[in-house]
Amino acid sequence: MPTREDTAIGTRSSAARHGPAGPYGALGLAVAAGLVAVVVAALITGAVAPLDLGDPGPLVRWGVPVVSTISTLAASATVGLLGLAAFLMPERSRTSRRVTATRYAAGAATIWAIAALLEVVLAFADLAGTPLTSPELLDQLVSFVWTLETTRVLLISALVAVVVAACARLATRRAPMAWLAVFTLFAVVILALTGHAAGSASHEDAVNALAIHLLGVVVWTGGLIGLIVMRRGLGSDLGPTVTRYSTVAAWCFAAVTVTGLQQAWIRLGSFDAITTSYGAVVAMKTVAIIALGVLGWLHRRTIATRLTANPSDGSAFARLAVVEIAVMGAATGLASVLARSIPPVPDAPPAPSRILELTGYPDPGPMASGDWFTAWRIDWLFLAVAALAVGLYLAGVVRLRRRGDAWPVLRTVCWVLGWALFVWATCGAPGIWGRVLFSVHMVMHMAVAMIVPLLLVPGAPVTLALRTLKARPDKTWGPREVLLQVVHSRAMKVLANPVVAACFFFFSLAAFYWTGLFELSLTTHTGHLLMIAHFLLTGYLFTWVLIGIDPGVPRWNPLMLLVILFATISFHAFFGVALTGSDTLLAPDFFTQLNLPWGPDPLADQQRAGEIAWGVGEAPTLVLAVIVAVQWFRRDEAQARRLDRQADRDGDAQLRAYNEHLAQLREETER
Repeated sequence: MPTREDTAIGTRSSAARHGPAGPYGALGLAVAAGLVAVVVAALITGAVAPLDLGDPGPLVRWGVPVVSTISTLAASATVGLLGLAAFLMPERSRTSRRVTATRYAAGAATIWAIAALLEVVLAFADLAGTPLTSPELLDQLVSFVWTLETTRVLLISALVAVVVAACARLATRRAPMAWLAVFTLFAVVILALTGHAAGSASHEDAVNALAIHLLGVVVWTGGLIGLIVMRRGLGSDLGPTVTRYSTVAAWCFAAVTVTGLQQAWIRLGSFDAITTSYGAVVAMKTVAIIALGVLGWLHRRTIATRLTANPSDGSAFARLAVVEIAVMGAATGLASVLARSIPPVPDAPPAPSRILELTGYPDPGPMASGDWFTAWRIDWLFLAVAALAVGLYLAGVVRLRRRGDAWPVLRTVCWVLGWALFVWATCGAPGIWGRVLFSVHMVMHMAVAMIVPLLLVPGAPVTLALRTLKARPDKTWGPREVLLQVVHSRAMKVLANPVVAACFFFFSLAAFYWTGLFELSLTTHTGHLLMIAHFLLTGYLFTWVLIGIDPGVPRWNPLMLLVILFATISFHAFFGVALTGSDTLLAPDFFTQLNLPWGPDPLADQQRAGEIAWGVGEAPTLVLAVIVAVQWFRRDEAQARRLDRQADRDGDAQLRAYNEHLAQLREETER
């Protein structure tokens, strides 16, 4: 770690190299290109044309896409510099690159915070149809900024930007830098809840696609801005850093391309719509993405290779990076205008039925027995997560086998089956009828929280990752290093305590159903995603502390684990019994308003859900108990074999010493 003196010297020398405006020149270039794109796209689509009713004025109409572009690019620079400091950039004995990059990130976050707060005001004025000069604007803003979902999300994002800007000025260690990067990404992801995606007829797919799209854009753009800012300060380490960024950029390009195509199809609806003004801007953005893909390929295939061979030759990288960052800025400006333009497929009209209004999906109708296996409604986010998890796992297995190492087939089978069951639970019948029937929802819950982890944990993904991921020799935090940090962190020591994991598993379950969280998960997309994530993570953690074979915190005695297991499942059975005998309807507003014309009585269906929770929990508990017992037996057997081998080597010295000790005690007693 650099000393305070080294930090000060590094900061001054870096500032001297870049000059006062140097660190923000890349951000300024991206913003300038983005503003040019805003003007061009706005003139094509008429996104800033005066409104017939409730016109907020030209300052608001032009200000919204302009400020949105600046905010997005400043957020990108923030996350790029923080990510560079935490994960990609080597630190040497006499440098303070991480601190320097973090201070630049604080400056970018300040610009982001100012732009984001201004965007809140402009967005509210736009929604209210009130000019900025209106004396009533401030009172209306204070009264309704938290009530409207759009301005509430923008305000949360802006407040995160303020926190990041303040904390980045103080951070000197990698862990806080990494967490600040995560907070920045959170502030960007929640913006997917605003704009056309939030009102799309394919609401959940559109929001998911936009969230991943935004993540890819800000990491891709921000990483390049960070490299340009820190280029001279990196010196001979520029080549390895660019190579690592190129790998990240390749993943971002794939995510941005796939989700961009999905978004375009949702908003355009057909190929003929490409001839509309909205389609023309989509085409311009598509060309920009293709150009970025080509430039990224050149980075990976030529520039990174040249830098590795000649680390001092950064001129070619700088020239290509400047062009790339300008294209990125233009693409961001085009996206800001698209968010304000009217697409060929308009936002969803008012829901024709109460079921569609409450759940976001049409009435699935009564459920037949065959629907358990034949009915599907694909949630592309969950399918993509499962496919990515299986794909990366299989890639790791292939890498092991290519170098001659073995990997148990049963582990691979368990991992694949676990994610297949997850897809069925979220995209099959449980995911469809679980939105309207408590009993089917409970099937989904039990599958995701209890059965899926029972298959995933024996797959030992952490062990596989540690055996296949390469360690970084320059002590930067790559995927392997981050994984080790998480596994051996203080937080994991607390969470992986079997008592804590068991309490978290049960009490969070009770809190979820007996509070408003259950209804929130049934009526909102964000609540539904958080619910699935919570079920999976808490179930995985509880299963892992009982039967996990991955490295981590020290394991408890198997007898204690069995006690904790049976105590937890007893509470779980009590939960099922409580649901079965309850006369109080949970989430009453939702199920009363839903009023299924074909469904069972909501209270009777809730009682059936309790029976399912009680019954389904028994089989996984038995399996867990058997596995704990088998592991206990194998551990004792392995210890016995180890002691036998030691006895063979030293002539059973331990037994002889023990016998001699007993003989000595007997002699002392006889005296």
